[in-house]
Amino acid sequence: MTNARSNAELEGEALERVATPDKAGQQLLMQAAAVMRLSARSYTRTLRVSRMIADLAGVDTIGRVHVAEALSYRRQPPRA
Repeated sequence: MTNARSNAELEGEALERVATPDKAGQQLLMQAAAVMRLSARSYTRTLRVSRMIADLAGVDTIGRVHVAEALSYRRQPPRA
């Protein structure tokens, strides 16, 4: 029996091993974290969603496009 875990179950170093974006993805995530004022929880959730999107695309590395898509799913406050 394997010890497979879902992205939702991973924490800390285990999450960092499987959900580290490439350089372009990391830059986008850092810019978004600053501009969107992402909390640590939101940052981690974005990484998890990015990993899932990359998995569905059948790729091992999280790229900028995966991070961008994950960020697009975030709820935006209503505009006045």
